[in-house]
Amino acid sequence: MAYNILYSNHDAEECVSDTMHKAWEAIPPSRPQYLWAYLTRITRNLSYKRWRASTAAKRGGSQPDLMLSELSQSIPQTGTVESVHGAFDYNQTVATINLFLRGLDAPARIIFVRRYFYGDSINDICRNFSISESKAKSMLFRTRNKLRMVLEKEGVVL
Repeated sequence: MAYNILYSNHDAEECVSDTMHKAWEAIPPSRPQYLWAYLTRITRNLSYKRWRASTAAKRGGSQPDLMLSELSQSIPQTGTVESVHGAFDYNQTVATINLFLRGLDAPARIIFVRRYFYGDSINDICRNFSISESKAKSMLFRTRNKLRMVLEKEGVVL
């Protein structure tokens, strides 16, 4: 996952090492219920943090830029979650997105998560799921639109 975001073996290895260090420091007092999900989230967050730092001066064209631009019309940006009637609970938005994902059929959910959580490229998705590029893009487009409609129905301003 770190490599899918950073496209650098060295940076990806450092993120994984930093993940293990953070987990080592955090786990003794509080043990996560799902270790894999816990480690994945740390790795993902560290990878995006490193990516933002490395691309601050040179914008555009990278895989994370492309993924974030695809999602920009479907989900609220961090720190801007609000409803039509005022403040909207961030946790409620996350719960709505999780409920939406659980309601998808397995192929659409897996492809969506592989693309936007793990950072897989369209080519990787096509190869791993034996589908055409147009089908992958179409599935992702439809899923993003459904997500946007669900969030708008819940009153989340995008």
